[in-house]
Amino acid sequence: MSIKQMASLAKQASIKLAAAPTDLKNQALREIARALEARQEEIVQANAADVARSQAENLAAPLLKRLNFDPSKIAEVISGINSLIQLPDPVGATMAATELDQGLVLYQVNCPIGVIGVIFESRPDALVQISTLSLKSGNAVLLKGGSEAKNTNKILAEIIREATEKAGIPTGWIQLLETRDDVREMLKMDQYIDLIIPRGSNEFVRYIMDNSRIAVLGHADGICHCYVDAGADLKLALDIVVDAKTQYVAVCNATETLLVHQDVAPQYLPLLKEAMDRRKVELVGCAETRKIIEVGPAAEEDWKTEYLDYKLSIKVVNHIQEAIEHINTYGSGHTDAIISNSKENVETFMNLVDSGNVFWNCSTRFSDGFRYGLGAEVGISTSKIHARGPVGLEGLVIYKYKLVGQGQVVADYASKNKTFKHIKLDKKFGLD
Repeated sequence: MSIKQMASLAKQASIKLAAAPTDLKNQALREIARALEARQEEIVQANAADVARSQAENLAAPLLKRLNFDPSKIAEVISGINSLIQLPDPVGATMAATELDQGLVLYQVNCPIGVIGVIFESRPDALVQISTLSLKSGNAVLLKGGSEAKNTNKILAEIIREATEKAGIPTGWIQLLETRDDVREMLKMDQYIDLIIPRGSNEFVRYIMDNSRIAVLGHADGICHCYVDAGADLKLALDIVVDAKTQYVAVCNATETLLVHQDVAPQYLPLLKEAMDRRKVELVGCAETRKIIEVGPAAEEDWKTEYLDYKLSIKVVNHIQEAIEHINTYGSGHTDAIISNSKENVETFMNLVDSGNVFWNCSTRFSDGFRYGLGAEVGISTSKIHARGPVGLEGLVIYKYKLVGQGQVVADYASKNKTFKHIKLDKKFGLD
């Protein structure tokens, strides 16, 4: 089947799916969860083949970690689906209602985006999260995962397609692309596809934007920072930074650069080095850092790098403004945290750091759709459009205006026989 045929089928399915009742979508999600559990052995075998091939091809260690899809990962995605079922359906929710005049009421109502094309990295769990979120929000989806996970992605897409068709979801709503050529073709399908969500490097996202007329919701690098402020609780700061860096290194919300105020650096950095040495984290730092602890030199490129590995760059800063400037210069707009006891500094940091997620006294690893209660996420948007940060259900709907009248015509208002009232109402859309 050609990409054009896939996109056309997805478009047709999306029209029907937009009107699918919540109960039907939730039943389809239950069928997916049951099928994933029932066919767990097949999934694990397919994933083992992908892992073995990728190891033989010397796939980078961070990508290998993302590729692994064992029973515990399957259990996690099933748990995510069950959480998603419990969430309210955003489709059809009334965002605003305005009485333009007596008997003439305007409603702003949530609706699905339509057909979404998602290009993601080697994580097979991303395929499950993206497809189930798309289903619940009433969208059809075209998926392109990394070639290293081709066997795992293929069986997951097959399971999801069969389970949802069994539940009564329109055929064609989920399509799996397999090659880079498929992606290039997909980027031309603006007559069928409404949104592209690329998950990857800044260069990759820019390539997608430059080569398609379809709207793009960019998920670029995760160059995340922790800033340890003057007067911070050093034990708290140590626990947070260790978690942010090492709890799971191969993800976009892991901290890559640590900024430390000069007043606490002499006390804090030796504690940090001891903790990171135990966890075999390679440290590189600025000249001031290297005066305090023995680490390798940090080059300009380090501040721009998403390591996705056991490596951390460190910079000592003179004041909070320098920390904010560094983050806004080198960060990717993903997630940045301040560890501080000064509410004034925290407010300054959280207002001026230009990122989708800004935290106080907690790990950057909390930047996640499931942890936010969104069910899961299709990615973390570093764009500044309708969705920012973890993109869950609310980020996969847009809205339309529905105007309900009783025979009104514009001529009456143009001639001043009638005037608009524009009264805000607290009511849901309805035709009764």
